[in-house]
Amino acid sequence: MGLDAPEILIVKEFAKQIPKVEWGTVMKNENKVVIYRVLPGSIAHEAGLQVGDILLSINDQVVEDIFDYRFLISDEELILEVQKDDGEIWEVEIEKDEYEDLGIEFEDDLIDEAKSCTNKCIFCFIDQLPKGMRDTLYFKDDDSRLSFLTGNYVTLTNMKDNDIDRIIRYRMTPINVSVHTTNPDLRFFMLKNKFAGNVMSKIKKLTESGITVNCQIVLCRGINDESELINSLNDLSELYPGVMSVSVVPVGLTKYREGLCELIPYDKDSSFKVIEQVEKIQEELLKKHESRIVYLADEFYIMAEKDLPDYEHYEDFPQIENGVGLVALLIKEFEDCIKNEVLKPVLGRKVSIATGFSAYSYIARLAKILADMYKIKVNVYKIKNNYFGENVTVTGLLTGVDIKNQLKGKDLGDELIICKSMLKANTELFLDDYTVERLEKELQIKIRPVENSGADFVKSILY
Repeated sequence: MGLDAPEILIVKEFAKQIPKVEWGTVMKNENKVVIYRVLPGSIAHEAGLQVGDILLSINDQVVEDIFDYRFLISDEELILEVQKDDGEIWEVEIEKDEYEDLGIEFEDDLIDEAKSCTNKCIFCFIDQLPKGMRDTLYFKDDDSRLSFLTGNYVTLTNMKDNDIDRIIRYRMTPINVSVHTTNPDLRFFMLKNKFAGNVMSKIKKLTESGITVNCQIVLCRGINDESELINSLNDLSELYPGVMSVSVVPVGLTKYREGLCELIPYDKDSSFKVIEQVEKIQEELLKKHESRIVYLADEFYIMAEKDLPDYEHYEDFPQIENGVGLVALLIKEFEDCIKNEVLKPVLGRKVSIATGFSAYSYIARLAKILADMYKIKVNVYKIKNNYFGENVTVTGLLTGVDIKNQLKGKDLGDELIICKSMLKANTELFLDDYTVERLEKELQIKIRPVENSGADFVKSILY
């Protein structure tokens, strides 16, 4: 059905008065779905909906979250029940094109609050954070909706059957699942949750219903590695292509583990052993399925002092957001950029780069290539993570205070380049609440945050 313009009919009823909701205040109160923004010229705008209006129902169905909302407004004929700020109830009948948006936005992307985690995982990174950080960093989410929307991982332990059914009904695919082990007793021990043992049955239900699942195993030395790892990988790969990929990442350990389960960090020899085990499984899976399915985090290769696999190894990079294949992708993008683009460096340019221990050798090598090619000066500084402890080596967990302390008085040239992964999304805020502006003042240098992209890396150095 195609309409030149939506047809709108408004029927008004009267109800008791409710307090007026002002723009920019909290838009959800006692499970009320309150409109935060109405886009100009939209269907909602033409219907007279306003900021502060409460959306009571769509086609007699209560809206619990953004997935209910998106599903319900996809119909061509809608009846919206809306409560205005003076207590008046409007029944708005709309005829529109299928899937046409109404132009309503909500303060929270989910509409509903994110679901928190009830696990007590022995390796939980949030439990290892120092005191005094901003409150949002201590919130543990375990929400399938965030898995679909933002790529977060969920354990499935905090979900009831109707939550699994919602994933299937609304086609929330792919979903990222933190498995860690398929051994029910071991998973119970690792997650400290009585519902942890049945993860395979839940994953099977999802995959049999057409939901693609990407899995993660946080590897804890001497606990879920060696034979347990092999068994888990075999179990999960049997569900391919429903289980599209499995990443294996080393446990992250900060210096703030007092009172927590004793865990041993991976070192060169233990990392090499993990690589040998996984490479054998990858070869078997590649022959059987024409896909490796299982991928190791870059950190294992770096700790083992072993060359990283090449770009083709990671196939479609299904776990790139989990730190799997980041370096290989960066190198490929770097090579493509200097080969295919016309680059005009600023003459006499001199810049510095701050990076973590794990990425240092790769960043330094790429920077040297550019310096030699274009006759510029690039200083690459390896920043030790004193804030979280020396076992934390990834660039994304560096803090402003460590960068300041270790670069104070150094020759930083014209600019200091940092990776945006150090900063809170869409902000210039480090994990320790340092701002880029504050760091610039203390180091007396212009700081340029760049994306984790080979092309951006090249261009930020050259001009």
